[in-house]
Amino acid sequence: MDNGASSYRRYLDGDDKGIVEIIRDYKDGLILYINGYVNNIFVAEDLAEDTFFKLAAKKPRFNGKSSFKTWLFAVARNIAVDYLRHNSKNASDSVDNYADFLAAEYDVEKEYLIKEQKITLHRTMRKLKAEYFLVLYLTFFEGFSNAETAKIMKKSKRQIENLAYRAKISLKSELEKEGFEYEEL
Repeated sequence: MDNGASSYRRYLDGDDKGIVEIIRDYKDGLILYINGYVNNIFVAEDLAEDTFFKLAAKKPRFNGKSSFKTWLFAVARNIAVDYLRHNSKNASDSVDNYADFLAAEYDVEKEYLIKEQKITLHRTMRKLKAEYFLVLYLTFFEGFSNAETAKIMKKSKRQIENLAYRAKISLKSELEKEGFEYEEL
């Protein structure tokens, strides 16, 4: 079992330090992943909190068919999709209302993405279609395999491979527009 799975198992067996370890290890990546769905860092933080609350309160069963991280991100995806489904009526907010959210998002990303190239890459990825952003984020920043990404995004492995290919081409084009120099994508 990987560290997340063993921490979760310990939590289920009564050791509260297990859930603390899970939150510490996965919080930042989970927030940025959810932000790819909701495009609001504050909502993403709340939904990440809801994800951890679901683990703590409802104690869903982890069956071990995938890595713990894959399973956790799939739980978070479902929570984000539910949020979007329930709040789609409020999507007509003005862009001006989000200036503070964008500033806060930049701060979180800057902390999480230490190197300057990663920050530029991440910002450019945000210009891509949502599916492109998500597949690139999961595979490159979170280190998921195509199979794990397919489970999280509820697509086939072949769809993920095609999506990743198109996303890389789109990202390369965007990076070239910004004059970004890269070795290889």
